[in-house]
Amino acid sequence: MNKKAIIVPAALLVVAAAGISWYRQHDAAAKNGTIYGNVDIREATLAFRVAGRVSAFNVDEGATVKAGDVIAALDAEPLQNALSASEGTEAALAARNSLVHHGFRTEDIEQAKARLASSKSAFAEAERQLARQQALAPEGAAPQKALDGAQTARDQAAAQVKVMEEQVRTMTTGFRKEEVAESDAQLRQAQAQARAARLALKDAVLTVPSDGVILCRSIEKGTMVQNGTPAFSLSLTNPVWVRAYVSESQLGTFAPGTKVTLHTDASPDKAYKGTVGFVSPTAEFTPKPVETSDLRTSLVYRLRVVVENVDGQLRQGMPVTVRLAK
Repeated sequence: MNKKAIIVPAALLVVAAAGISWYRQHDAAAKNGTIYGNVDIREATLAFRVAGRVSAFNVDEGATVKAGDVIAALDAEPLQNALSASEGTEAALAARNSLVHHGFRTEDIEQAKARLASSKSAFAEAERQLARQQALAPEGAAPQKALDGAQTARDQAAAQVKVMEEQVRTMTTGFRKEEVAESDAQLRQAQAQARAARLALKDAVLTVPSDGVILCRSIEKGTMVQNGTPAFSLSLTNPVWVRAYVSESQLGTFAPGTKVTLHTDASPDKAYKGTVGFVSPTAEFTPKPVETSDLRTSLVYRLRVVVENVDGQLRQGMPVTVRLAK
């Protein structure tokens, strides 16, 4: 008989027996109000939302930080220049928009009418000069160049009159609704660009969103970074959770809201208080699932315990014993 054919099934039986033994011990402990888990501390990757050159950083790995602390900054000069330009455009369009909505002043309208009268006088004089040159042309007293110049001057004066008439008409009747809508849209666009520039300048300063400990620093002064490039890794001080598992038969014992105490191997005499905050709706199988009525209790459900009296002794992955509070 092939020895390998015998060894492989035997090994599988050993693994299965060990898994079932673990489950039975775990389930027995759960029935006594005791389960086991590990500390689960959330981490956050901090990055600049804008691109730029790092001008300073204020913390290093292992530093304890508070929410709102400034930990790094980018060179703000390019962003400040962009903001100044966008604010200038916004101011110009705001002035134009105010004019479109409120119309011209009486003084402005009178000045436009005076310019129209002046352009009409210039047109009349240009017509007289043209007529004079045309009268002299048949007699040969006026060269063709003088006649062409008089014609051009007359045409220019006529065009100027039309421009001034349109200006007076616009100033007295107001702008069309399409022009008003266009001005409103241009102003909104300029305002949005100015807000984006202000936000970009604000984002040049990197602050801490929550209390925690700096795990890793990935930038140096003078480094050019793109938006979203990881700069720091932050281990959150709060909340601290414990991830544990219960069997299907013990779901009622460790229901959400259940008060528990937690103990670590490092400080077995220190009791942490906690509350079951979440129980997974999805079952996990330990050992490998077997769909029979006898072994359905091998289903386990992940739960999360929120630790209330957190201190600096709890570390990521640390084993924890969870007991029902007395």
